[in-house]
Amino acid sequence: MQIVYVTETHPPEVNGVALTTARTVAHLRAAGHRVQLVRPRQHGEPARDDADEWRCAGGPIPMYPELRYGLATRAALRRRWRAIGPALVHVATPGPLARTALAAARAEGIATSADFRTNFHAYSRHYRLGWLEPLVMRWLRRLHELADCNFVPTPALAAELAAAGFSRLAVSGRGVDATLFDPARRDPALRASWGAAGDERVLLHVGRLAAEKNVALVLRAWERLRAAQPGLRLVVVGDGPQRAALQRDHPQACFAGVRTGADLAAHYASADAFAFPSLTDTFGNVTLEALASGLALAAFDTAAAAVHVVDGVNGCLARPGDEAGFEAAVQTALDHGAPGSALRRRARETALGADWSVVLHGFEQALRGVAEHRAPGLPADAALA
Repeated sequence: MQIVYVTETHPPEVNGVALTTARTVAHLRAAGHRVQLVRPRQHGEPARDDADEWRCAGGPIPMYPELRYGLATRAALRRRWRAIGPALVHVATPGPLARTALAAARAEGIATSADFRTNFHAYSRHYRLGWLEPLVMRWLRRLHELADCNFVPTPALAAELAAAGFSRLAVSGRGVDATLFDPARRDPALRASWGAAGDERVLLHVGRLAAEKNVALVLRAWERLRAAQPGLRLVVVGDGPQRAALQRDHPQACFAGVRTGADLAAHYASADAFAFPSLTDTFGNVTLEALASGLALAAFDTAAAAVHVVDGVNGCLARPGDEAGFEAAVQTALDHGAPGSALRRRARETALGADWSVVLHGFEQALRGVAEHRAPGLPADAALA
């Protein structure tokens, strides 16, 4: 079928949503669907407008200037879709382009679906803009009212959103490339470059270095733990607005910057334990990447960890918000961090059951269902006020 896939982040941007959208579009095309990707043109990119991709206008996102939002008029989108006749318009991100796309599709009687991927309403708390939270939540709720189906990554998030007034929710999980993220990529030379000798432990964190990701908690925990374990190393992969300050305050940590592909996989596999402190992620793809790499995971009992990790069996969990409990989980993960430990073996086995091909096939079938059975009783211009 003809699908329009709308996203405001996509490679060459490097983040979990961008990489997932690219993988999803590739899967849908490989399955025989005609997919037009609609996204904002990124800095330095050439213009493009063809059957496969339209790069629209846009601008930098406040507080995230390296990312861009998209801009298009309803009239322009309606003209485009009359020409190609899509069976479905799917939006992956909740920006202005997404809302306009959903509204235009509704006006044309086209089936619509949307992903809820990011807790933007919760982000405002971390930038001293807590008063914005209810306004952002209202924006998100009104946007998702325009979709015939709203996909969320976990049952817990579905329940939370339902309680907040969201409707037409469906759970569609996330997967991992367990061929790329594999313990076999462990690299002694890379470990040596981090200053890790012999059986000294390496703690890893991968992600955006921003306030809403709670990265500072990992650094604080590591500083306290290494007071008793001088050989304990910390490697931080990623970039973001907090990097300079974190690097200044923790000069003994190794800040490796952005890593991708096999290089990123080697960083995972060459560590021993993984710390994921976020309380705002709706899923956290890095959780599955760490499990696939056979690392001893420490995380809060939320998002992907709540779905895939059993405390003490294939990872170590803390109650959400319990910072002392999180530090204890990191210590327990390090205690089980020896290569070949039972916990690390079970972590890898867990990830093998979350193959992307299975996840994306299920998502594809769900999109077919949305296109064939559009939710009844929804006027074309619902929720536009």
